[in-house]
Amino acid sequence: MKTNHNTYSNSDITVTYEPKHCVNAGLCAKQLSDVFRTTVIPWIKLDEADTNKIIEQIKKCPSGALKFHLNKKDVA
Repeated sequence: MKTNHNTYSNSDITVTYEPKHCVNAGLCAKQLSDVFRTTVIPWIKLDEADTNKIIEQIKKCPSGALKFHLNKKDVA
């Protein structure tokens, strides 16, 4: 089954958002509004906060609609 999700990435992290799982609790937008913006598209702007703060906020998502993984950097 195909899932509809949105993907947002920067050099450190990739965040996925699955709207059909979201319960619209609004914790992300209330607690980290510079990153999770409800009135602007794209609504997730990862460069507006430290990666660790973004991860902490995603872990608070009650529905699991927000997920993340760290982007691995090549080692020379």
